[in-house]
Amino acid sequence: MHLLDTTRAAFVLLLTGDPALWGIVWVSVKTSTLGLLLATPPAVVLGYLIAMHRFTGRRIVIWLAQAALSLPTVLVGLLLYLLLSRHGPMGSLQWLFTQPGMVAGQMIIALPVLLAFTLAAVQAADPRYAETAIAHGASRWRVMGTLLHEVRFGVMVAVISGFGRVISEVGCALMVGGNIEGATRTITTAIALETSKGEFAQGIALGIVLVTVALLMNGVLMLLQGEAHAPRGQA
Repeated sequence: MHLLDTTRAAFVLLLTGDPALWGIVWVSVKTSTLGLLLATPPAVVLGYLIAMHRFTGRRIVIWLAQAALSLPTVLVGLLLYLLLSRHGPMGSLQWLFTQPGMVAGQMIIALPVLLAFTLAAVQAADPRYAETAIAHGASRWRVMGTLLHEVRFGVMVAVISGFGRVISEVGCALMVGGNIEGATRTITTAIALETSKGEFAQGIALGIVLVTVALLMNGVLMLLQGEAHAPRGQA
């Protein structure tokens, strides 16, 4: 019965537009989106360059990019904390326990996901696209634009996966953001806090939001995969 009452209270918070709850959701969406927007251009360009060029140490770079996918977010948070702390090399920015610091953390976490997925998409592309563009005298930027357009579904999958990675992480957000109410408290850090306090209604409500986001992202992924595999005349 306690579970039913708590779940009912969670839905009340969601449906009545509880300011504290939706403020937490807004902080999560805002910082995750900004971090993703900042990480996407350099990660996509870098993924393309690694895929299209042969150079000494290329395999090591690819290995490191793929290994970074499993890097614990709490370790990213620790390193960023040391950099942004008062006595750290970036302490003058005063970003520790602020949203800019959280955005920096989300950007670092999203970069490997975006890079690895873009790299895989470009490597899997038909090389004739780039060869045709070069044969028609296209510039390097035009060739890159042409090829990235052809693998756009793969890049979109990278972006969606990157967003899922950053909005659901807790380690970096907690260490760099500090879980400050009304400022840096995110969905995941709020769930952890409310659970530790034994107050589950808000935690369940935020969990429902997080699951809904995950379902929506997976729905978009399914649509993109369907379009990517559809015949060109039916896409």
